[in-house]
Amino acid sequence: MKRIVIFVILVLVAGVAGVVVRSSGGTAAEFRELVSHNNANDVRQEIRQSYELAPGARVELSGLNGAVNIETSDTNKAEVFIERTAASQEALDRRKVIVEADANSLRIHGEKSDSSLIARIFGSSAGERVTLKLPRRIALYAKGVNGAFVTSDIDGAVEVSGVNGRVQVGGAVGRATFKGINGNMVVGLRKLDSDGVTLSGINGNIELQLAPDVNADFDARGMNGQVVSELPNVAIDRNKHGSYSGRIGSGGAGITAKGINGNIRFSRSNL
Repeated sequence: MKRIVIFVILVLVAGVAGVVVRSSGGTAAEFRELVSHNNANDVRQEIRQSYELAPGARVELSGLNGAVNIETSDTNKAEVFIERTAASQEALDRRKVIVEADANSLRIHGEKSDSSLIARIFGSSAGERVTLKLPRRIALYAKGVNGAFVTSDIDGAVEVSGVNGRVQVGGAVGRATFKGINGNMVVGLRKLDSDGVTLSGINGNIELQLAPDVNADFDARGMNGQVVSELPNVAIDRNKHGSYSGRIGSGGAGITAKGINGNIRFSRSNL
């Protein structure tokens, strides 16, 4: 009896899938991809490129379905390595990752998937792991990353938004903005300019690692968590529920936080 029930279920699933394929314009190959989960047979693509970048160049990353790891150094050369994987060549081809560059900018962005209804609902999508070696003196912008985002020191503006994974910045100098992060964060702050640091819509714990000579004023609103400090030169006051203020050193540039679902901790940077 049990075997009969299983057989009937399989027949019904196949019939429904066939209807969906026909009604959505899908192909039999797409359906085979949906029921195949053999990672050993994944199709792979590697992108390796290098460029010369001027000091202060803008590096922009967007629409990436995987982790990003960035190493920086005192150089003017950018090295790009992207490893892409998918369950089939068809799935890999549905979505492209484009790399564009000139002396003043490097842009890496994933295009929207071009697929039928069945593939969009049930199918697997291509993913990528992005590894970059970049000059330290850049302005870094990242938006829409489905994976961890890790970078070493950046001597320029940093703006990170829409990341579904942990975020780690070795050391930031200048303006830093983080919003819409679904994961824990560790950010080193070596020096702040007048624009300071902005944190908003963070679903995770935040650790701000401060260099000894960082001076700033701190203000937090709408927090679902605590603010704590391990540093003797950081004074934190709780004004009311979900609201904090404080002074770091002699005060100065603003560190503002809004809509944080987690704790904020101030610690000493190892820089």
